[in-house]
Amino acid sequence: MDDTSFFERTDQLKRRLYRIAFGYLGNENSALEAVDEAIFRGYGARKKLRRKEFFETWMTRILINVCKKELKRGKRETSVETIPEQAREQYDALPLKEAVRRLPEELRSVVVLRYYAGLTVAETAQRLGIPQGTAATRQRRALELLRLELKEDLE
Repeated sequence: MDDTSFFERTDQLKRRLYRIAFGYLGNENSALEAVDEAIFRGYGARKKLRRKEFFETWMTRILINVCKKELKRGKRETSVETIPEQAREQYDALPLKEAVRRLPEELRSVVVLRYYAGLTVAETAQRLGIPQGTAATRQRRALELLRLELKEDLE
């Protein structure tokens, strides 16, 4: 894949990639950085892509890996003091966003791709490399967990 076609294709994907990253990381700045990092990594590895029709799936997978790495890094870091802006974000956090963030990784990835990126069950399964039935089951389980958790928050 040449430089021009790579950048044209990534420009078309940026909004979707951002929604996915935001769903994983829950922070605008982190999501933007993750998208930039994924595009950078994709650019470096663009010649390894064998089938151009899988470009979107390939870039989504790179982004998911970047987000997972960022989440692991964030867990290892311990902050001595909370920055006021971060405290305000925590106070303003929506219960749904927090509930999604607390889902197990395999369930969260399905929710993020389905509802933040707007993919179908089939597209979600393809991006994650799992059978379509598994994606549907994970979606159902995730929604049940979210429903239970949000119901508890309201009571």
